Amino acid sequence: MISKMLLRNSGSLKSLTRGGEPFIQKELDYGAHNYHPLPVVLQRGQGIYVWDIAGKRYMDFLSAYSAVNQGHCHPKIVQTMIDQAQVLTITSRAFYNNLLGDTEELLCKTFGYQKVLMMNSGAEAGESAVKIARRWGYQVKGIPDNQAKVIFCTGNFWGRTLAACGSSDDPDRYRNFGPFGGLNFHLVPYDNIESLEEELKNPNTAAFMMEPIQGEAGVVVPSKGYLTKVRELCTKYNVLMIADEIQTGIGRAGKLLAVEWEGIKPDIVTLGKSLSGGLMPISAVLADESVLQVLDPNSHGSTFGGNPLACKIAKTALEVVFEENLINNSRELGEVFRAEFKKLEGGFVKEVRGKGLMNALEISTPSGAWELCEKMAEKGLLAKPTHGNIIRFAPPLVINREQLYEGISIIYDSIKESQ
Repeated sequence: MISKMLLRNSGSLKSLTRGGEPFIQKELDYGAHNYHPLPVVLQRGQGIYVWDIAGKRYMDFLSAYSAVNQGHCHPKIVQTMIDQAQVLTITSRAFYNNLLGDTEELLCKTFGYQKVLMMNSGAEAGESAVKIARRWGYQVKGIPDNQAKVIFCTGNFWGRTLAACGSSDDPDRYRNFGPFGGLNFHLVPYDNIESLEEELKNPNTAAFMMEPIQGEAGVVVPSKGYLTKVRELCTKYNVLMIADEIQTGIGRAGKLLAVEWEGIKPDIVTLGKSLSGGLMPISAVLADESVLQVLDPNSHGSTFGGNPLACKIAKTALEVVFEENLINNSRELGEVFRAEFKKLEGGFVKEVRGKGLMNALEISTPSGAWELCEKMAEKGLLAKPTHGNIIRFAPPLVINREQLYEGISIIYDSIKESQ
């Protein structure tokens, strides 16, 4: 019998599960209940589409939170994975390998930095960036031992490690996981320069870490000029600016990096998700030598970080982005998406916002958002609410104009039925 927890907010359970109840039940019986998915059981993906166990096809408008910018199971990336997996997958960093240096060079030249640290998950990249910033604070800026402060924004999300939870103002993330007092993290309102400057004035502030567009918070786009002012203030007060581009980077926001909308260069950039095309966890921390030189042997590491398989996949994943012109596609089709839904603002759809193909509709009621996602799923499009009443729409960047309009039509029809 499927758990009541799953039934919560799921008025269309039977029509969505399509015979998937045994798979859902097994997850509920043996897995931790730390997610509340839509009751759709997927078994295959290709391009912008996924199929459930009954063979129904859906348009994926979530893209595994931007992990599959290149589309599901991109044939070139999959073939790279197969080929390299038959040669060498992991050596650990106890030895050199023949692929890491080339991939590091590609990442540095592509994103405009002198050095890179390869890791695995996005949360690991965030943790690494904070560690690097603290050490830089002590060794370069001269902050007294164990006094380094790191500033974050309200509404931030960069993972669920203890440090990430300790930087959050979301009770769902930090409740009953403390204490966090020793982290010396401080929060300022997002898109508020005055509050930020007050914290940056403190000589013990080592870094300010922020998302150029807040993803989990509901695709919150800062006011024009905010990123430029952040860069100016971090330079003025000798504080490292860390841009969390795990979701926004690699074309998702219509530029290679979202910070490029204001033409600035952060001191540290974190990348992940689509750096692998969705095939395995790969992340990276980019910075110039003046920052990354603070790491020396045994100060930081990862058994899997920079493994040959990851290196080969990351190289191919980036090649696909440029060969298929996915950045321009994201920018152009994102404008189409927002223009269509701006027509609905002011009623059931409270607000439309985004950059590139990273967009959100804010619905007037929380229940309306969940029910809308159910209706869209019934019609063949998958998306998911965040923070109750906000729905993110982020299809793979390989989507074409015809497919986008098909998705827009499904969303429109679902909204009409929900009002």
